[in-house]
Amino acid sequence: MKHPAMEKKTVLLVGATGLVGGHILNHLLENETCGRVIALTRSAITGAEALSKLDSRIVDFGRPDAWLDQVAGDQTICALGTTIKKAGSRKAFRQVDFEYPRMIAEAALNAGCRHFLLVSAMGADANSPLFYNRVKGELEAAILAMGFTGVSIFRPSLLLGDRREFRPGEAVGQVLGRWFGFAVPKRYRPVHARTVAAAVVRVAAADAAGNRVLASDAIAEWGAD
Repeated sequence: MKHPAMEKKTVLLVGATGLVGGHILNHLLENETCGRVIALTRSAITGAEALSKLDSRIVDFGRPDAWLDQVAGDQTICALGTTIKKAGSRKAFRQVDFEYPRMIAEAALNAGCRHFLLVSAMGADANSPLFYNRVKGELEAAILAMGFTGVSIFRPSLLLGDRREFRPGEAVGQVLGRWFGFAVPKRYRPVHARTVAAAVVRVAAADAAGNRVLASDAIAEWGAD
């Protein structure tokens, strides 16, 4: 009989079609500790449909009654997120970046998930005067209070990588990061989405109990090749 730690895990991934989420999916499909990936996405995943390890399901997050009962797994990785501009309003942004992840976390805990991994953002703070940072911080606080065996929060700085949509702030940050990267403290340096994804999957594979928050410097160490 296998020791429980040797059993392959079922991982629920939310946000697999995003910049970081796409890389997380690729890493999960290659990781030996992951036996099955259940991916809840807003749009189809291309190029990986035939893989037996992947159970891809398109859902309308605006209708939680139609997908909450599909939340299951030993671990949950949430890389769901948007921008205020793309969402169209602060209310719509909060729905995507707070309400949906919170509902996912609650459903995951009730379904027996022991480890919740959240891709958040640098500056997340429930008391921040900045709306974006405050929403991210409120989500972190809500999940940390739920009682998971383990919670891992990743707060990357500006993300490097090719997005479907153009984000001026990140584009400027990428240029400045390349020019002045070595003069900026490691925790504030831009980090590639691929590195963030590698860090998330390695922390998931380690599956340690307790709560942890990883800034860009720790993310770079965990995600290093």
